[in-house]
Amino acid sequence: MKLKNKKIFILFLFFFLLPVRSEEVSIDKVDFKSIKDVLKNDRLETVVKGKKKKRSLKKMKTEARSKARFNVPPEEFFWSFYSELWMVKNATILKWNFEKPDYGLASTFKDFLEKQGILEVEFKILVVNSPDIYHFALPSNSNELIFMIGLPFIRSMDLSRLEISLILFEDYLRLKNGFFKDYARVKGLDKFFGTNFKDKDFNHKLLKEVEKRYDNMIFDKGFTFSQQYRATKDMSNILKSDMKIWNSYYLLLKKKKELVERNILFKKYLKIYPSPELQLNWMNPVKKKIL
Repeated sequence: MKLKNKKIFILFLFFFLLPVRSEEVSIDKVDFKSIKDVLKNDRLETVVKGKKKKRSLKKMKTEARSKARFNVPPEEFFWSFYSELWMVKNATILKWNFEKPDYGLASTFKDFLEKQGILEVEFKILVVNSPDIYHFALPSNSNELIFMIGLPFIRSMDLSRLEISLILFEDYLRLKNGFFKDYARVKGLDKFFGTNFKDKDFNHKLLKEVEKRYDNMIFDKGFTFSQQYRATKDMSNILKSDMKIWNSYYLLLKKKKELVERNILFKKYLKIYPSPELQLNWMNPVKKKIL
């Protein structure tokens, strides 16, 4: 054997035959079962924590949903909600739940609004079969309009779809000026918006007062002369861009004047919408005296 190979062999025997030091742990002495148990317990603990977290989140969501049932809508959603609630509560008076043909009012009024530059506004037109309702725009949210119009009123005046659109647009201007909403906004209502009454006494008295204001405005009080004047002047100024439509509105006021003069059933119309005769005078241009 060559000298070089002998040295390698001796080194190999030297290291191979060295005794294992006492501080070194033999591989066959490692407790794999304990490690397995520890890992298993860690995984179980993670799973348990995960399940507890899910149960906690589910409980929080359930409690949040339960609490949300007692939310009062914020102002931006309150008015449409309450106006629809009022119509449901007064279903027997309004008589809106009856079979009626499609009068094509929605498409006609939509086209009319677009011609006035009013776009992307949702609206509902409820035709009611009540002699106590003529026409009204109810308080609603900023991007929604709610109208009522009486079928007996439409038939008595023999209104065309354009004339109905003009009536609804006039109601829209009254609504935009805040006449109805300002009257219905009773003291304390602003603080009531957006509150939660879970585990608290609900303020029925406040909503009863709002309901009374709705009833009074629609069935008895109506609008003042100054409010009627403003609505008429707004209509006149807006419609002047199309004299054909302006003239249709003028003739519509004449029809209203004739209706309240000849039909005793519509005498109350003057309480809600005062003096079509005055409206005609307000529509006429002021004649200046020449000195």
